[in-house]
Amino acid sequence: MIGLNIVYPVAGTVFLLFALLGVRARRWGNAAFHALLALSLLVGDRIGDLGNGALVLSLIAVATFGRMRARRTDDILAVAPRGNALFVPALVIPAAALIGTLLFKQMPALIDAKQGTLVALTLGVLLALAICYCWIRPALSAPFREGLRLMDDIGWAAVLPQMLASLGAVFAASGVGEVVGGIAGQAIPQGSLIGAVIAYGLGMALFTMVMGNAFAAFPVMAAAVGLPLLVHGYGADPAPVAAIGMLAGFCGTLMTPMAANFNLVPAALLELKDRSAVIKAQVPTALPLLAFNILFLWLVIR
Repeated sequence: MIGLNIVYPVAGTVFLLFALLGVRARRWGNAAFHALLALSLLVGDRIGDLGNGALVLSLIAVATFGRMRARRTDDILAVAPRGNALFVPALVIPAAALIGTLLFKQMPALIDAKQGTLVALTLGVLLALAICYCWIRPALSAPFREGLRLMDDIGWAAVLPQMLASLGAVFAASGVGEVVGGIAGQAIPQGSLIGAVIAYGLGMALFTMVMGNAFAAFPVMAAAVGLPLLVHGYGADPAPVAAIGMLAGFCGTLMTPMAANFNLVPAALLELKDRSAVIKAQVPTALPLLAFNILFLWLVIR
């Protein structure tokens, strides 16, 4: 059955190529960081919890020592002008992800239903890469050199979403959701649907601001309010509860420096004097959007 067994090798191979290119350019810190990521993706399921823990600590050490450096702007690949047609390969990826997700649901014997979207996304990336090779005809290493340049500009923050999502799973496994649920149960008036919806929506936004990622906040708030109160208590459909809850969490992403890859890295790349400039620009959008998501979820459930 096709699932993560195709996603991880593809991603691991890409990071391995990044590491080799980093060694070739004598960028030792960047090469070590990407090699550790490649090792995690390629053999992470074989080295156990202790080995993966050591990998994570090694990644932190490489990032903390400040040995990672951004690539020079003169390394950018020059491409002949092709107008808006250059967007075609980029649009192939989301199109393949959408079509593949819907199509793979009809192939439960071939594609792991839980990983259908990731499989479709991976195939979309490979298809877009093939289109670029056939159409633009760059050097074999060109896409990976450009990918490495982008990864070097982002730096250690590239792995922040995965780290924070793992943190959310740890919080859920340690019972944080149950504790938060107990507090919420005491604070929400008995039988108040709007109170439960507000607690869920605000909780998703606030926990996302603390953790930096809605994927980290979701396990906590789903266990605390989403499942026990909204789904089991009021009979809400789990799909909109999860989807709109994530949207509420994303509103928190717009307002926190913990989401460094979204809010601090762009400020650094644009060389803004105020590191919080991106967050300040997003808050006027995030707050009304959060209120709308809470209202929308209430209307869906009631």
